[in-house]
Amino acid sequence: MAALIAGFFVTALLYASVGFGGGSTYTALLALSAVDYRVLPLLSLACNIVVVAGSTVRFARAEITPWRGAIILTAIAAPAAFLGGLTPIGQSAFLAILGASLLLTALTLVLPSRARGDSDPTRLARFMPLLAVPLGYLAGLVGIGGGIFLAPFLHLTKWNSARAIAATASLFILVNSLFGLAGQLLKGGAERLGAAVDLGLPLLIAVAIGGQIGSFLALKYLPQRWIRLGTAALTGWVGARLLLNL
Repeated sequence: MAALIAGFFVTALLYASVGFGGGSTYTALLALSAVDYRVLPLLSLACNIVVVAGSTVRFARAEITPWRGAIILTAIAAPAAFLGGLTPIGQSAFLAILGASLLLTALTLVLPSRARGDSDPTRLARFMPLLAVPLGYLAGLVGIGGGIFLAPFLHLTKWNSARAIAATASLFILVNSLFGLAGQLLKGGAERLGAAVDLGLPLLIAVAIGGQIGSFLALKYLPQRWIRLGTAALTGWVGARLLLNL
């Protein structure tokens, strides 16, 4: 348990600096620890909320968040996240979707992560709201906030500046995680919530502390490229392992 707590702390610290919640890596760590798949989304989504709440406030206070575009993307995704949380799913299907999602996460982490602030958006940028629906549903279904998938597409289409995209991803993850968690709680009932609380309280404390540290320090002096590659290696390995064990 100590190793899991340490892993969640470091994950929250790293992800908070770039506006992500870390749900993909929390999920990977929990999967490695053989946590009940029915409890896993509850824990990942709750940890996402704790981490990105601070980042969202920080971006908003700095007047970085592009509210109009961010709210459109988030408002479209949120109902889908709620439906994803409500969707009944068996263990084999859950692990298959989770494994594929982790592999895609690994891919997004090695895609370009910067957008030029002086360049105009491409024509594809206007279609980004269409992408919000499946990402929201996926967030509620398996506990991955969706921002880590959304951000690379926003960068590639030059949707906005890098800082504005980070702020948008943070808000996107926060709202999706709230709606997805609500759906999961309605589906699972008190018994599953109790199991999540028993396991999750020390993890939530760890990500709360790590997320605040990362949010304030912004990790300007750490090698972000190697952090992203290391995280990609972890999530990719866990995703492949889950799919091969089906």
